[in-house]
Amino acid sequence: MHKYITLFFSVMLFLSCGGDTKPKGIIDKKKMTSLLMEVHLIDGRMYGIFQSQDSVNKYGTARYDALFKRFHTDSSTFIRSLKYYARKPDDLQKMYVDIVEKLRIKSDSLNKVQHETDSVKRAKLQKINTN
Repeated sequence: MHKYITLFFSVMLFLSCGGDTKPKGIIDKKKMTSLLMEVHLIDGRMYGIFQSQDSVNKYGTARYDALFKRFHTDSSTFIRSLKYYARKPDDLQKMYVDIVEKLRIKSDSLNKVQHETDSVKRAKLQKINTN
């Protein structure tokens, strides 16, 4: 009996340790983080522009296809990878923390450029108004 218990726990230990390996065809974390960020940016652009389902299908598909081509992957690999990372919530949360930080940096940079552009426009208007 002791032999069977030892065998059972040995097999369970082996199976639980082997579950941490990443299957073939899964996008690595760094690339997946960048890809997810770009997917969400496309989603955001389409949300503001397109209202009908036909428009989303017509214009959205081309945008996603171009994105997957740029990342040298396809939609099925992306979905399979997303499902894999969804089973690892700690990894997925870390990826989204990184995504939010990258988006914050982009937003801050764009706001800075916009502020500088507005300052130049105000200076030109003041110059015109004083003359």
